[in-house]
Amino acid sequence: MGRVKGSIGIALLVSAVLAGTSACGGNASASASGDSANGGSAKASASARPSPTHPAGPPMLLETIAPKTGVTVGVAMPISVVFTNPVATSARAKVEKHLKVSASAPVAGAWHWFSSTRADWRPEKYWQPGTKVTLDADLKDVSNGNGRYGTHNYQHKFTIGDDVEATASVPGHSMKVTRDGKTVRTLPIDAGSPSFPSWDGTMAVMDKAREVHMTSCSVGISCTKGSPDFYDLTLPWDVHLTNSGTYIHYSTGDPYPGHSYGSHGCVHLSLADAKWFYDFVKQGDPITITGSPRGKAAGDNGYADFNLSWDQWLKDSATGQQTTATG
Repeated sequence: MGRVKGSIGIALLVSAVLAGTSACGGNASASASGDSANGGSAKASASARPSPTHPAGPPMLLETIAPKTGVTVGVAMPISVVFTNPVATSARAKVEKHLKVSASAPVAGAWHWFSSTRADWRPEKYWQPGTKVTLDADLKDVSNGNGRYGTHNYQHKFTIGDDVEATASVPGHSMKVTRDGKTVRTLPIDAGSPSFPSWDGTMAVMDKAREVHMTSCSVGISCTKGSPDFYDLTLPWDVHLTNSGTYIHYSTGDPYPGHSYGSHGCVHLSLADAKWFYDFVKQGDPITITGSPRGKAAGDNGYADFNLSWDQWLKDSATGQQTTATG
């Protein structure tokens, strides 16, 4: 993925999806700030020369932001902002107040700080399909509490599309796909093995790629050729769920799923079903996996924001629950 540079000190977004080395499952920790395929967003760096009236200090930069402006996303998609430099706890309330979310119909929601560099906004419950959302980031001259100041005001707009959801049962070896509450298809699947279980819980689709190079070494499973857990494969029709390497995809090693545990944490579909699912889902659609012993993915492991209860969400919000303005 290319880097986009500018003098305004923010991330400019592109739609490229990184189809780089990855893997299913593993023990990688979740960190959105290190994610190089962050839902269609792009890393950026910039320098900005302050004007005579600008506060002294280097610029406050945004590393990534998702979703990109102008797109249509699923009902579980958060607004995710990653800063290049840490935002002090004392400055977060002011920063939140300058990250203004409005919607075509009022929505109750809140910001949540996963770390000093990542803040996500999500509604208490899933978005309503058809909602038009605007983020106005009025960050010019706003301090990050560590000597840096925003240099630019900018705006992002996106739309919530159809309510497409999928629920995968690990012990049932099946995945039900719905649109607007009606079942579209039920697909046979194989999920993670007892040794390498899949994540449980709800994960919004991060992005998709026609091919992904997956290796066991990249997530610390095995770097030894000849090991039964070693793999180095490029596989098609990949729907990305977590930073730590969880995908829904086709696997040449498990071409006829629906009867066993065939992966190192991913969800396997047949070739035809993987192609259909890839074409059907979009960024932000919620995928829920049930019946796996691994537990829920952390909220910042991709866009698993809805794995946190609303009370948990509000604990790390500097300004608490708010109802969006109508925009």
